Amino acid sequence: MIQRTLSSLVLLPTLAFAADYFPKPDDQGGWRSLSDAAKIRQTTGLDVAKLDEAFRYVEQTSQHGGLLVVRHGYLVYEKYFGRGNREALPELASCGKAFTSVAVGMMMQDRPKLFPQGLDQKIYTPAFLPPSAFPIDDPRKADITLGQVLSMSAGYRGTNPVYIKGVKQEWPNPTIDNGPWSTTDDFALKQTLWCAPGDCYSYTTSSSHIAAITVRHVMGIEMEDYMRKRLTGPLGFGTWGYAMYRPKLKGGIDENGRMFHTPGGGSIAVRSTDMLRFGYLMLKEGRWNKQQILPASFVQECGRSTKYNPHYTHSFNFNVNDDGHLAGVPKDAYWKGGSGGYAIYVVPSLDLVIYKMGGTEGQYDPALTRLPVKYSYDGSRADWKATPVGDATGKTLQMVIGAIAAK
Repeated sequence: MIQRTLSSLVLLPTLAFAADYFPKPDDQGGWRSLSDAAKIRQTTGLDVAKLDEAFRYVEQTSQHGGLLVVRHGYLVYEKYFGRGNREALPELASCGKAFTSVAVGMMMQDRPKLFPQGLDQKIYTPAFLPPSAFPIDDPRKADITLGQVLSMSAGYRGTNPVYIKGVKQEWPNPTIDNGPWSTTDDFALKQTLWCAPGDCYSYTTSSSHIAAITVRHVMGIEMEDYMRKRLTGPLGFGTWGYAMYRPKLKGGIDENGRMFHTPGGGSIAVRSTDMLRFGYLMLKEGRWNKQQILPASFVQECGRSTKYNPHYTHSFNFNVNDDGHLAGVPKDAYWKGGSGGYAIYVVPSLDLVIYKMGGTEGQYDPALTRLPVKYSYDGSRADWKATPVGDATGKTLQMVIGAIAAK
């Protein structure tokens, strides 16, 4: 547990370091970086020895992975283990939900006339969803808003735990809603409601996929193609894609085992330094160089509790800390984790972006993406066994923040 108060941290002037800095693509030089421990401490206030402690902890949390830290626009820490590598393209599980949310924000910016009510816009109409969504199988779905879909308060039946008016509850037979099958149109659009829209929270992958269906329907192209044009291209991503090849999936795939549509609920595959670019875009409130990729107001709402989900600290597919439940962490910190030990963190008040890379052996299987593997692996983690480490997502963030030197 981090006991120091935030007032004891070195809050170096952000504008002196990263006012208008944006990293180039990796094939053009990439992130600016520092390697000397003394220079890192002088410039960013980070103690490399304590970051090494955080890395050793991260090594205990997943079979493969790494730890990357950017402060004041400097990549000051980048270490990997197992199959973790800058060139790795593992399937990032639910981290993909954060990209879906950003795609929705861009869509609203690109098609403002379709959203006169903003995030209050009700989406169960032919303007936002395909014919397969109709007729509506539950009249309550007509009241679902875009904000509720993004914050998982639309009432879809998901996984435990569930929250009603801030009270944690569990039901005996939850829906198994956390795998590739829940990111197919048929599954998501037929998902049943367990409460009225807005009355509860349940973590449901189908909800994020419905957001992706909306993007596809409104923009007229697959969400992945839309993001290549509007997000990953301007940010300078290298090779990336989705784990689209699921031959064992029943429904939602073609004769080659490829999913018909971009899975909005997860399965994105992104290089580690590009995950930092994504986090840095959020840190910069949606701006990249002189281009406003998505509305600043949308980014701000991603980082705090939202009226669309008053039940739990989950905004638009990010966990938030504005209630201070994660000790020693600023209240403006927010993050998105994914099964396998992944997490991307943004801490605006500390000008800080962190990527906790993780992953199981299966998540690194190139057959999922059919993207090239550009590095070798020595097999060093083949016999790795999981050990209890508690809340690895939260503790990693606490440890990295604890590496900011005291005054």
